[in-house]
Order: sequence, then structure tokens, then C-alpha cells
Amino acid sequence: MSNAASDEPAESFCAESNSPASQLTFALIGNPNTGKSTLFNALAGMKARVGNYPGVTVEKKVGSFRYQDRDIELIDLPGTYSLSPRTADEMVSVRVLLGSQEQTEIPDAVICIVDATHLQRHLYLLSQLLDLGLPTILVLNMWDEVQKQKLEIDVKTLEQRLGIPVVAACARSGLGIPELKEKMVAILANHQTENKTKPNHLELFPENFQLARVEISEIIQEKTGQQIPEYLAERLLLDINGETEREVLKGNDAVAEILRLKREELKQNGCPIPAIEPRVRYGWAREMLEGVIQQPDLPVDQRGNSLDRWLTHRIVGPAVFAVIMLLMFQAIYTWAGPLMDGIEIVQDAISGLIINAMSPGAFRSLLTDGIVGGVGSVVVFLPQILILFLFIAVLEDCGYMSRAAFLMDRLMTKVGLSGKAFVPMISSFACAVPGIMAARTIEDRKERFVTILVAPLMSCSARLPVYLLMINAFIPQQTIFGGFVSLQAFVLFCFYLLGVVVAIPVAWILKKTWFKGEVAPFVMELPNFKWPSFRVVFYRVWDRGRSFLKQAGTLIFLTTIIVWAAGYFPGDRTELNQVKTLLESGELSEEDPARETLQERSRELSSQLLNDSFLGTAGHFIEPVVEPLGWDWRIGMGAIASFPAREVIIGTLGTIYSLGGDVDEEDTGLMAKMHSARKADGTPVYNVPVALSVMVFFALCAQCGATLMVMRQETNSWKWPLFSFTYMTTLAYLGAWATYQIGIAILPTV
Repeated sequence: MSNAASDEPAESFCAESNSPASQLTFALIGNPNTGKSTLFNALAGMKARVGNYPGVTVEKKVGSFRYQDRDIELIDLPGTYSLSPRTADEMVSVRVLLGSQEQTEIPDAVICIVDATHLQRHLYLLSQLLDLGLPTILVLNMWDEVQKQKLEIDVKTLEQRLGIPVVAACARSGLGIPELKEKMVAILANHQTENKTKPNHLELFPENFQLARVEISEIIQEKTGQQIPEYLAERLLLDINGETEREVLKGNDAVAEILRLKREELKQNGCPIPAIEPRVRYGWAREMLEGVIQQPDLPVDQRGNSLDRWLTHRIVGPAVFAVIMLLMFQAIYTWAGPLMDGIEIVQDAISGLIINAMSPGAFRSLLTDGIVGGVGSVVVFLPQILILFLFIAVLEDCGYMSRAAFLMDRLMTKVGLSGKAFVPMISSFACAVPGIMAARTIEDRKERFVTILVAPLMSCSARLPVYLLMINAFIPQQTIFGGFVSLQAFVLFCFYLLGVVVAIPVAWILKKTWFKGEVAPFVMELPNFKWPSFRVVFYRVWDRGRSFLKQAGTLIFLTTIIVWAAGYFPGDRTELNQVKTLLESGELSEEDPARETLQERSRELSSQLLNDSFLGTAGHFIEPVVEPLGWDWRIGMGAIASFPAREVIIGTLGTIYSLGGDVDEEDTGLMAKMHSARKADGTPVYNVPVALSVMVFFALCAQCGATLMVMRQETNSWKWPLFSFTYMTTLAYLGAWATYQIGIAILPTV
């Protein structure tokens, strides 16, 4: 039986490598929590490009480095437990490895990363990779854990048995990286020799399975005119209702029926499908590892096991999780302040230079309120966002995040989801876009759709500036719980918790109505506890902060410009510009009574012009709709202007109150304006119930165009983004209304 490399596959499923002679392309693949991304960063550093594969929303991460005068490109494939493409993520990996993924050439070789402390389980994926016939390097990662557990692994013997290069490494510390680079450069020159000793795993399957695979290949070629690689023929037999069926058969019912009958025939002849595959592959793994791994004579103290008993305890575990989350939000207040102050100083200095160099007018206003204000409204949020990402990166790298997912499975099951849904949801606390994309790893379609629809309810980093502004302005700076916790931090914690609390009944309703079905089994490997790597944590924070600036930042900046224009036009600003010119001329001292008169006139003109602008007109139009929430036209206009991106409301309020779009959530001038703002009847616009109402609305509303676009791509329909926008906006409105009405009843004088 020839291996997969010997078949002449159809052009649509496999392609020859077109890499330049001086460049090598390696695909990195491995199980989740094996350190694959850490190894990628150790090799490529920060020279990485992130995008999407054409036609799908799976992230494409490509890096490069130069070694021994060779340019080496790395493709970081999605983490996967097998190359049985039951999910869209896994199908992308198969297509990349076969060279059939659009705009992606077949890699020259593959690097398979495994956890060296769980070799037998992780060699399952390696056995599938070897079936593809590509040059392969096996990296035994987490070698520090091997040494800590006093395991002895005979790397040379394992290398001889597998017939491929094997490298012991610790990607976190850099151990084994130089040796890996050497083998990467040498592997193609030695590939032909290595192929002679490499076992063919297709031959490990029973003879009747091999005959059925050949027969299916011939039937597909006869019925469709395409010749598929051996590996896809194997997957057609083994993966019932998998992605391979949908892609290769493309709805061909006749071939699908032949495939079903062939599976039944194999089952009756002692080759049960799909149970035969784990039997064959794990049997091969045991054979390869026989005598290779030596356990220590005395058991090593595994303190992580006793720690797991507490962290996954059904009472202690949730309490620990809540404390960790509370500490994270407390840190956002205490660490970000000095950094934000520095950003404000730089921003004010730049605006001051522009004001001193130019006369009042539309162009100066565009520069100061639009451009500088737009950039500032993005950058000023970065300290809080980086701190949030820092905590998440540390929790991921130390291994706690997987425990949290395991812990949440008990809760998720009660609402019709499995613990797998927790990972996309916890990712949505940073941003709903990657959270929704992470749902692709959920095999069950109904559960995947429910997760996509409730993930935006998690309080992403874009909501944080809104929370901070309202909390800083209207929540007293007091302590609670005996002085140990800030009241402001506690309120912030409650609003982050609000999305989780609301998501539970929403998911339950969706599972009981549109998405009825059984809960998919939850399978997640708990990685060993370890000290977080500074390099790994730093890179993750850097990467996510950069992503925020490039993706959300661009949208925020453009929206700020639009809001500035809507608030600036139309209107005759001749008198206002004359007043500003006189005030800035230096002819009037600070004590001159005429200066105060001009300042008052400037405020009156600004207020009148804003009232007559496009922004003001729209705000007055919607005021009857938002009045039951305790809002006036200015808050309503800020909410509408922030639908493209929630953070925009800060710059919008700054523009509305004639402070410019460069204010942030800690701007004392903006807070003073909000405190002094009055409605037509003279009552304050803002109070504690109004502030809480605004925060509830922003916590529950679908105000993110990028999220809705990704949702459309993931569901391949406009139906679900429109449904999500409708139900979340309705939920937000009702929640804000109830919050305000209850707040006014309890605190009528506040």
C-alpha cells in the first residue's frame, strides 16, 4: 500500500509546494495547551502577521525568521486534538497541509508540538500527520516539566522508531530552539532517507478497511471526476457527518449512500467505524513508546493535584474565581491612573501647540477636536485594556483558565451548553470578535450558534471606558466590606458580572426554543500548573494591545471624526471664532471682567450651535424614546453615535459639552459638565440612577459593528446578526428602564 504522498491528488485538494528555493515554509500544529503559540513566538519573535484565511474566519498567523542564509516562514495552525476535520478549524488545518486552502501554498514541512509529559495521548495527532507524507519534526515541549517529574525519555530511540527528527525543548525558556532550527534547515535534504524508515499508518488498519478506502476513492473519481488524496478517503470513511463529507461529496446523495453502506459493511466484518481509528493509532503509540519512557522509582510530589482539588471544588472554586476577577478589576483602577495622566499631558500639549499656531476655524477644530481628540480617545483607553489583557494572559499561561472552564461546565450544562462554551465567552471579556471566532471549535452546531449569540453579552474591553466614566463621576469614593474593597471597584465588578448573569437565561431560552438538542460532551485537557513566563505574557499583552489599536482604534478614530462633523455643521461660526480669537490673543488678563463676559458668550454660542447641528437635531428627535430611561437628548445622541464602537460615547459627550473629543473617562472637566447639566425644567440630567441606567444599557446592547460582521460570517446569514442586534437592544432598553425606575424609587433625592 503506497502512502499519501504517492497519490496524484486532484488540483482542488492538493498542490505542490511553490516556495522559493531559498525559503522554507513550516506549518506548526499541536494540541491545545502544548505551548504551540509560545514556540511560534520563540522562533519568529514579534515578526508576525495576523489575518484570516480567505473565505473563512479562522485566524491566519504567519511569522518568519532567517537562519543560515535561509528565509523560514512559519504558519501557526489552529490548536487541534486531531486531524479528523469535524469542525471548520480542523478542516482549515487539513486544507493547509494538503495545499488546497485558497492563497496558501502547501508547506515544505510540519512541526508537531506535543506535551512531553503526555506523550502517548499526543502521538495520536502525530500519527495522522505522518499519513500526509510531509516531512515532519516532533517537538517534545515542556521538557522542564519532564525534569521536574523526574521522567526519563529516550529521545534517540524514539527518533529511530518514528523515523523523523525529534527535539526536546522548552519553548518558554528557549531550551532546544537552536537544535530545532538546525533540524528545520536540514530536514528537506534528509527527507527521502527518512521516508524509507517511516511507518505507513494506513497499513496499520485492517485489510478490509484499506480495500474500502481504495473503492471509495475510485467511486468518487468515477462519479465526480476528481481524484482525492488517500488521507481524505480515509477521513471519509472514519468521520461520520464530518467536514470532509460536506466538502468532498458536496451534497452528492448517491455517493453518500454508498459511503454509508460501506461503513455498515465494515462494521459487520469486524472493523467498527469510527472506533477502529483510536484502536489503531493508540496501539501504534504504545508500541512506539515501549521502553522509551521510564517513570521515577519514587512518586514525585504533584502539588498541582491537591491545588486542583480546591480550585475545581464546587464551592471553593467559584469563590476563588470571583476573588480573582475582583482583584483584576481593582487593579484596573490603581495601576492605570499614572499612565492615563501621562497620555493626557501629551495630548493637551499637542492640542495647545495647534491652538497657538492657528486661528479659530473649522480646520483647527478638526485637528484638535477631531484628529487629536480621536487619537487620544483611542490611546487613553490603552492602559486599562493592557492591564485587563495582562491578567488574562497570566491566568492563561499559568494554567488556571482551563480550570475555570472545567469549573463552569457544571453551570453551562444547566443552561444547555457545555464547558466548551466558556472559553469563547471568557475570550469575549477582551473582545467579542475573537470570542465568536473561538466558538468554531464547538462541534455541535446548535451549541455553537447559541454561544455566538450570547458571547456579545460579556462585558468586553470596549465597555470599560463607559463604566469608568460613570463610576468615577457618580459612584462615591468609599470602601466597603470593612474597608478592604473600593465601592467603585465593586460596582465595576458587578457590571462585568451582569453580562454573565443575563447570558444564562438567554442561553437557556435559546436552547429551549430555536436550538433544541442534547448537550455535547465536555472534553478539555487540564495543563500542568506552572509559573507564567514573562516573555509569553509580554508578547500576548503586546499582541492584543496592538490588535486593539489597529482594529478598534481605527473605527473609534473615524467615528470621532464623524461625530465632530455632525456636531460642527451646519451653522455660522463667525461670531464664535471672533470671540475665541480675542480670548486667545492675550489682550485680556485673567482678572479682566470683560474676559469672563466673553467666555460666557463663547459658551452660549457653542451651546446654540450644537443645538442646531445635525447631532443636536437627531438628539432632540429621539429624546421622547430615551426619556423613560432618565436620559436627555444628549445622552441619547451619545448612545446612537457609539453604535459603531461603544468607546466613542466618551469623545461624543466631550464634543456635545463643547469640551472637544479629546476627553477621557477621568476628565474632570467632563465630569463637571455632567454634574452641572440641566434639563429644560431645571432638574439635573445626571444622578446615580441615570448613571446606572446608562451602564446597564451599554452592558447589554449590541453596539459593535465588527461583532455583527463577524457573526454574519460565522453563521453565513444576516438573520442571526439582525436577531442579535434586536434582542440585545430590546434587552438593554428594558434593563435601563427598570434600573432607572427602581433607582428613582429608592433614591428619589439623589
